[in-house]
Amino acid sequence: MLFGMQSDAFLQAHELLFDFPSRIADSVKNGVVDVGLVPVALLPELPHYSIVSDYCIASDFEVASVCLFSEVPVQELTTIYLDYQSRSSVALAKLLMKEFWGVHPQLIDAKDESYRTKITGTVGAIVIGDRALEQRRLSTYVYDLASEWRVMTGLPFVFAVWVSLHPMPEEWIQKFNAANAAGMQKLSEIAEAQKFSPYDLKKYYTHNINYLLDEEKRKGMQRFLEFLSV
Repeated sequence: MLFGMQSDAFLQAHELLFDFPSRIADSVKNGVVDVGLVPVALLPELPHYSIVSDYCIASDFEVASVCLFSEVPVQELTTIYLDYQSRSSVALAKLLMKEFWGVHPQLIDAKDESYRTKITGTVGAIVIGDRALEQRRLSTYVYDLASEWRVMTGLPFVFAVWVSLHPMPEEWIQKFNAANAAGMQKLSEIAEAQKFSPYDLKKYYTHNINYLLDEEKRKGMQRFLEFLSV
């Protein structure tokens, strides 16, 4: 999505900042940035917000990079470590444990990268991002959270949306959507330029991740927010 935003024309009027998903919402909330790709689970923490783009980070079925990993079935897990980089993924995992899997393991907030070494016996872990794509080769059981959500609700899952605390001008939104769209046209090229052996990035960018915030995704996002409000 950021490919089109890294053009000279876009950068002349904007500064791009990169951070963990869990920190981006804080940057928006505290006024550090004007617009951020905010995890959906953190939207209720914002005093008010506007979704300012037709693009998002979502998955229609299997997302591949947000999973629960373990060496035993989820029903046998006694402890699950929670990834520290994405609060939306953690919120989704907790929801699935309660509403879909019907399990109540001890939950531990991971503090650093070493928590992946604890995936053994009856201890599992929520892992996201490139680390999850690597972990898929290592763990016996892989529970894809977007796939599990789809089975439970019949809806796609939206992980993050572009948000501002205040409405943005329509002209800006059109330019921002155009920058996002430009990146969508280069997905295969972007994947081929990266060297990442654990997973087929072309498949990841073009199949696992879906970027258009259409009506079905808005329904999925609303359903998730309703679960969080209970």
